[in-house]
Amino acid sequence: MTQTQGRTRTFTWSDPAAGAAHLGRRSGLELMQAMIAGELAAPPIMHLVDMSRMEAEEGRVAVELLPQEFHYNPLGTVHGGVISTLLDTAAACAVHTTLPAGVGYTSLDLNVKFLRPVTVDSGLLRCEGTVLQRGRRTALAEARLTDPAGRRVG
Repeated sequence: MTQTQGRTRTFTWSDPAAGAAHLGRRSGLELMQAMIAGELAAPPIMHLVDMSRMEAEEGRVAVELLPQEFHYNPLGTVHGGVISTLLDTAAACAVHTTLPAGVGYTSLDLNVKFLRPVTVDSGLLRCEGTVLQRGRRTALAEARLTDPAGRRVG
């Protein structure tokens, strides 16, 4: 058995309960904007996966991710779960931007199509989520993940 030198990654995050306390006082869009402005801490998942730069407007959210080795699966490409997390984050947060104060959401379904492999050489990925339809109890959103050349990845 060959041993290789290990790599280490550490990260910190804020108590997610502190952010949840603001749900009843601000609309979804206001919460997203406060998080982008640094007034509220980003949720721990964003630190875990290392998502960066977020944009939000009503019905649309974009997040970015620079693929790293720690995102890899055993085959040497970014794990599908990381890609799925980006897509779910963008779509769900887009829905959140349409909600009034005190109203929460959860994903009911996630359908992902992996269109091309992603590696550290892929460059900065951009994931845009858009609300397609919002009713009284459910909403439908889609997310598109693209590479720097604008090609769809997922």
